[in-house]
Amino acid sequence: LRRALATQAARAARGLPSRWPIAGVDHVVVVSSAKGGVGKSTTAVNLAIAMKLVAPDKSIALLDADVYGPSVPRMMNLQGQPALTEKNFMVPLENYNVKCMSMGFLVEDDAALVWRGLMVISAIEKMLYQVAWGKTDVLVIDMPPGTGDTQLTIAQRLAISGAVIVSTPQDVALQDARRGVRMFRAVDIPVMGIVQNMSVFHCPSCQQATHIFGNDGCAKAAADMGTEVLADIPLHAAICSTSDAGAPIVVSQPGSPQADAYKALARNVLARLPKEPPRATPGPRAAAAPPAPQASQSASKAAPDPAPCASKAAPPPAVQSVTQADRTGEPAEASAPVSAWAALRKRLNL
Repeated sequence: LRRALATQAARAARGLPSRWPIAGVDHVVVVSSAKGGVGKSTTAVNLAIAMKLVAPDKSIALLDADVYGPSVPRMMNLQGQPALTEKNFMVPLENYNVKCMSMGFLVEDDAALVWRGLMVISAIEKMLYQVAWGKTDVLVIDMPPGTGDTQLTIAQRLAISGAVIVSTPQDVALQDARRGVRMFRAVDIPVMGIVQNMSVFHCPSCQQATHIFGNDGCAKAAADMGTEVLADIPLHAAICSTSDAGAPIVVSQPGSPQADAYKALARNVLARLPKEPPRATPGPRAAAAPPAPQASQSASKAAPDPAPCASKAAPPPAVQSVTQADRTGEPAEASAPVSAWAALRKRLNL
């Protein structure tokens, strides 16, 4: 972290922007946990969809930054490869009116990525700046667990409006959540608050409340850290089953208490967004924008801009999902052969 801060200070001294916004994106909200297994990805997916539900006039996007364990494709009921524009920008796939990008769209379903840090950082930068996001009001980023290279890369290079920390009330999880709060504050990113996930379990037979991971641990930790609890999300089997089925609870059971909790979270996050989107923070000298990615000479013919996305899995009957293929009226393409994944990564220099 000290090296990262020193690098940021050196860039500012040379007149280079310490953080760049994403073209077309007004606000970036990162969802982090600094620990795995606390429901961060489930929270990020339901938060993004809930934002669209409570603010239909806003354009919402979701980025899965967990390169090693992407889960957004399954939760958002999306599969296949993103199309490429003539300028080699990836076209995000879309479902539930939320634009999505994930490493899961660029590798085979069962592939294990054995990548070192520099390759991961390169992939993250391409998913941030080499995607045709279009006009987007809020981009929700599902951060990988921990406080390592990927987290620092995003924190250092992106103009971020705020961070949402997800934790269970358990003391062990909160210990890591505190580290996450300190990391974001060390790089001058506002912490919007903490989501107390799996806060209470209600017996389906007698409705007795049981605090499996402790009672109000996040509230006490938030008070100690000078922040607040944005939402209490209960522990409920439907949250898990609907996510696994690719129909998150905010769309499959919109009137449930669990969906209401995510909608309350979405309202709280939207209310805490700054009025003006963050901009690049240049030093004394103006700096040129990052160069646009160049098309590979060996690449096959590029897709037109914009292009329909790849195919999506069939959603459960009760869920009405819309993808770019649906909007254009063009038939969804069949799943690409394994060789096509390698060809796409080569074209993107991954």
